[in-house]
Amino acid sequence: MHDKGALVYMDGANMNALVGVARPGDFGVDVMHLNLHKTFSTPHGGGGLVPERWLSRKCSNFFAHPAFKRAGDQWQWNYDLPHSIGRVRAFYGNFGVLVRALAYVMAHGGNGLRQATIDALMNANYLRALLEPHYEIAYKAPSMHECVFSDDRQAAKGVRTGDIAKRLIDYGFHPYTVSFPLIVHGALMIEPTETESKQELDLFADAMISIAKEVEENPDLVRKAPHLTRTREWMK
Repeated sequence: MHDKGALVYMDGANMNALVGVARPGDFGVDVMHLNLHKTFSTPHGGGGLVPERWLSRKCSNFFAHPAFKRAGDQWQWNYDLPHSIGRVRAFYGNFGVLVRALAYVMAHGGNGLRQATIDALMNANYLRALLEPHYEIAYKAPSMHECVFSDDRQAAKGVRTGDIAKRLIDYGFHPYTVSFPLIVHGALMIEPTETESKQELDLFADAMISIAKEVEENPDLVRKAPHLTRTREWMK
């Protein structure tokens, strides 16, 4: 791409699988963002989402100001960017979220961040190994920090990914990401992150395996879920 005069953009939403292991700059990436809520422990909703941007030298002068520049041993805002696209509304971002992300990084340190990545990879692949006999894996390639299944096997019984997710609520678990990524029909995207213990992963896997068996034996039980929530009309 560089040989053709193009710049390379990287979606940093998957840095959970790369922090402390790989450096995007070494890939030749020119622009990327970091979803702080995914990788660095910040809130997701309520104004908490902050996609931090990282730029290579060749394109940093064109980005929305202000940017950072080094002043001795410190960093300061740099407004001297004549080629900048200009101010973007609320371009200072959510300061509290940035501080939380920084605190997370500093508390872990380099070795801790790498260990969090390794744990996320291990947890996802552990769940994949437990669930692959019961759900259709979308891609045979090795999984990273998430494993994506499809509802192909369950669809044969008239049960789709949304039904399985709502039945999972009855087991006391927050549902996985439903119908995403869009390139996988009937996707079940499971991303345990680095925080879940083996005990919690085993309980989740047991619930998913139990639901797979229910689909085979009594698909209506799953299709009409959830059964144990206070209200269910809005979920139909």
